[in-house]
Amino acid sequence: MSFVRVGMWRRVAALMLDWLACLAIANALTAQGSAVRQLAPLGIFALEVYVLTALSGASAGQRVLKMKVVRFDDGGRVSAKNVLIRTVLLCLVVTAVTFDENGRGLHERLSKSVLTRI
Repeated sequence: MSFVRVGMWRRVAALMLDWLACLAIANALTAQGSAVRQLAPLGIFALEVYVLTALSGASAGQRVLKMKVVRFDDGGRVSAKNVLIRTVLLCLVVTAVTFDENGRGLHERLSKSVLTRI
């Protein structure tokens, strides 16, 4: 199946939108100087990406930039299990910056997904 490739700048822009939103939420919910404030953005980010991708196929940043996560083999909806795999690996960062010939990061290959433009 052929997909419309998503360029690196678009991926980074969506990631930044998601991260900034999660950072704002974490700052609003946690006390300044607390240890929780250090990890809260990552936890909120993981929750946001997992829930929104599982329910709608895209995180908030991806939706704004007109992208969607689909199954690589047939373009269908990604299972909740594979969205979880994708999200955990995305949070590890290294798996998101290693690309194959199809433009997919390791987090996408292992979750059998691909980010495409809509």
